[in-house]
Amino acid sequence: MHAISSTFESSEPDLTTMLIDVECGKIQLPDFQRDWVWDDLHIRSLIASISLSYPIGAVMLLQTGGDAKFRARPIKGVQLQSDFEPEKLILDGQQRLTSLYLALKSGKPVKTRSEKGEVIERIYYLDMAKCLDPNEDRFDAVVSAPPSRQITSDFGRQIDFDISTPEREFDLGMFPLDAIFDESRYALWRRDHQKRFLDNNNRYDLFDKFESQIIGRFKRYRVPTITLLRDTPREAVCQVFEKVNTGGVTLTVFELVTATFAAADFNLRDDWEGRDGHGGRRDKLHGVEVLAGIEATDFLTCVTLYASYVRHKQTEIPISCKRRDVLRLTLDEYVIHADDVQRGLLNAGQLLARQKVFEAKNLPYQTQLTPLGAMCAALGDRVQQDTVRQKLARWYWCGVFGELYGGANESRFAFDVPEVIEWLEGGQEPRTVRDASFSPIRLLSMQTRLSAAYKGIIALLIQAGSWDFLSGDPLELTTYFDMAIDIHHIFPRAYCERQGFDRNQMNSIVNKAPLTAKTNRSLGGRAPRDYLISIEQSHGVVGSRLNEILRSHAMEPKLLRANDFGGFLQDRAIRLLDLIEQAMGKRISGRDSDEVKEAYGAPLVQGADYKA
Repeated sequence: MHAISSTFESSEPDLTTMLIDVECGKIQLPDFQRDWVWDDLHIRSLIASISLSYPIGAVMLLQTGGDAKFRARPIKGVQLQSDFEPEKLILDGQQRLTSLYLALKSGKPVKTRSEKGEVIERIYYLDMAKCLDPNEDRFDAVVSAPPSRQITSDFGRQIDFDISTPEREFDLGMFPLDAIFDESRYALWRRDHQKRFLDNNNRYDLFDKFESQIIGRFKRYRVPTITLLRDTPREAVCQVFEKVNTGGVTLTVFELVTATFAAADFNLRDDWEGRDGHGGRRDKLHGVEVLAGIEATDFLTCVTLYASYVRHKQTEIPISCKRRDVLRLTLDEYVIHADDVQRGLLNAGQLLARQKVFEAKNLPYQTQLTPLGAMCAALGDRVQQDTVRQKLARWYWCGVFGELYGGANESRFAFDVPEVIEWLEGGQEPRTVRDASFSPIRLLSMQTRLSAAYKGIIALLIQAGSWDFLSGDPLELTTYFDMAIDIHHIFPRAYCERQGFDRNQMNSIVNKAPLTAKTNRSLGGRAPRDYLISIEQSHGVVGSRLNEILRSHAMEPKLLRANDFGGFLQDRAIRLLDLIEQAMGKRISGRDSDEVKEAYGAPLVQGADYKA
């Protein structure tokens, strides 16, 4: 065994020894590993590679007893008489080692899947003659048979290949692979095979060559193995596992932390998902629609951020909630802080509802919930104070319209939490508020709800009123009664295309508003003047009332009734910028720049006086 570094060592144990260690439980799986999933074709290909002495890739193991404590379980097919503490855990190589154990050592049919995904059971053989024929594809020499050891066709009515007795195996030259590492069974099979062909030198010679050239390869096969030493840090083990486990399904941070907590007999998944009819934290959070997008890893990140903030206040250790910090989260920290974070997120949901952000699909930035939840956890009951809510709302909208949460956000989370809380206690503005800026030109490039700021403007419009054209109900109430609401063109698309209007202007947020599906159908692709007259006549809406409704959407009725698209575009942009300024609590610069004049045809400065 040759030590390569202080964190791992390499070796090449023979396959026989590895399978014995797997069977007795010395080598097991960390419980977070996904189940074995290989199908019949993968198994046959693996066996063919071993029979040719081809490399099958290195196996990676972890010595137990170190910082990375994981609950262990034996690989599929292994039955241990009692709980047996393993010496090593498989980080990479589960599919290969499980397939080899099941096919070569378990002594039972392998329950796998066919190429079509059907559940099947298989016993594996080697065709001795094909194995020794250099012109044969070795894959074709690996034969997969059902437990009956009869390969059939015509829905089982026709037996095409029968190896159901030892004599049939001998006659057809089919060696059962589940005998290869069973010494007594192998000796018996070999003796009976030789007895059957006492007078047949060719068959004698065939088996001798097969035993030397093929069986010998299995028994001499060595498996390159990298073993992480027990003093390897837990987060390093988890990182290594994710990097080497490219053939499997990537594990989430939540699953990795679940595995570490399981070693202390705490079931994190049950805490999150609930158990035995009792809802977990997920159900409580998802009961608030705007929080329905929070996943298990999001919650863990929020707990880590809050725990780091609490630790920072006590020790001045920098705040951090990066992936490595989540993996380092201790069970004690989780138990102490999880309830506070859950309450913080629920309070964050209430705060967002007051800002007219009701559903997860309309949430500008899902990621912004992490610092907001941690802030609310730290504030406790203070979050119900009006002055606190106003400042939190201002920080929130600065993040949205400054579009500051679209990339890697952990560093911003780390300074957001302490800076916002200090601001609430009389300190200076947090950098998210100071740094946030919005360009008037940005309105024209906001075309779909993929943009966080686009969603933000819709929420501000609903705050401002946005009454339904037909019923006069606020869209907030319409949403409550689950009527279909979407974002639709004010100057309808069909009308704009007929007029040849600029597509960017036509499709921008400036020409859109939240409307019910019924209201949108009433527009019918017509000019605004025409559909407004139709609404008044067909739905009995008085003109003065309809004007009031239009103004609740930040629109000037006179411009719509005159079909003045250019004037409407300028006026609506001014009104939207006014709403954004009020939400951010700061002026938007460049409203009279040359770029703005060129894009809108006029400066955008005729709005209502700004009030901080």
